[in-house]
Amino acid sequence: MTQQHKSRRSFVKNLSLGIGSTAILPVLSSFQDLNEKIGRTDRKKLNIALCGLGRYATLLARSFVDTEYCNLAGIITGTPSKAVDWKRRYAIPDANIYDYGNFDTLKDNPDIDLVYVVLPNGMHKEFTLRAAAAGKHVIVEKPMAFTEKDCEEMITACQKAGVQLAVGYRLHYEPNHLEIKRLGQRKVFGQVRLIEVSLGYSIDDIDPNDWHLKKNLSGGGPLMNLGVYCVQASRYVLGEEPIAVTAQFGPVTKPELYTEVEESITWQLYFASGAMATSTSTNSSGVDRFFASAEKGFFELSPAVSYGPFRGRSSHGEFDFPVINQQAAQMDGIAKVILAGKQLPEHISGIEGKKDMKILEAIYTAAETGKKIFLS
Repeated sequence: MTQQHKSRRSFVKNLSLGIGSTAILPVLSSFQDLNEKIGRTDRKKLNIALCGLGRYATLLARSFVDTEYCNLAGIITGTPSKAVDWKRRYAIPDANIYDYGNFDTLKDNPDIDLVYVVLPNGMHKEFTLRAAAAGKHVIVEKPMAFTEKDCEEMITACQKAGVQLAVGYRLHYEPNHLEIKRLGQRKVFGQVRLIEVSLGYSIDDIDPNDWHLKKNLSGGGPLMNLGVYCVQASRYVLGEEPIAVTAQFGPVTKPELYTEVEESITWQLYFASGAMATSTSTNSSGVDRFFASAEKGFFELSPAVSYGPFRGRSSHGEFDFPVINQQAAQMDGIAKVILAGKQLPEHISGIEGKKDMKILEAIYTAAETGKKIFLS
């Protein structure tokens, strides 16, 4: 192993031990300092209630066993049979089981510290606002909401309530993604000129009633569901914000399903540095890839932005990072900061979700109008 590889592995290993691992370059040193100041917390566990008990919530629930700072303390569901099943499976006390009607009485329950909103996108805003009003910290899944304005309302409500708002950016804690951030932002191979990153699945057996196909619940098709990961990767690898967007809707091959949302969309982000990022978000073909071409080399992941396990390489050789529980690492990273009474770093907060939503809105506008949309 070369000295350069040793340096790279040491960098990622050291960062991935705590919340500092999630920083992007412009404020990396401040997050390292924060991590050193936090150390170990006096109180060991943050009590979390999962709001919405769908597929991803099930994955989160299973991940609690791998956390150090989190406890699955409660559930909120609109399905009574799920409440019964989860109570048995995860030993949830009756006092910590809620439905959407009595959700607001969470304010009287000191045994729940944080609500993790894992509902369909169209319900993120409502339940973030209600959780804040109940005095609970919030993690909300991405995309954070439907519009940049919605995100601003959510941020403001949490600030006024004195609670913290995080967005479920699991890849900010994943070692391969820490490495591509380092390679891009540190300009290890010079300025990155081109990023190609796409995520898509070929969905042949989707239920026509699945909420992802309903615009009032999803906000859009694969751009909202999958494209947010690709926008994220482009931004944090470059460490800068796009200045303009172009986009094109793809063909509809299943018109019986895609009456409200897009089946696929391709888009391009333009950056002040001269870099360009291009991506396709699709429900009609399988793709999960990241590739960056820089002045003096390249780096790539494939699989790249799904749940992994990821495989990567660069002009220096193959990556060799451990496979981690991404959900556990994310929850622990957030919990450790909150338990220590510190402020969440901006890149994992609602501010980051708002930045992504601004770009997603611009991508849709560009596809609908055929125009290049400039971002102020």
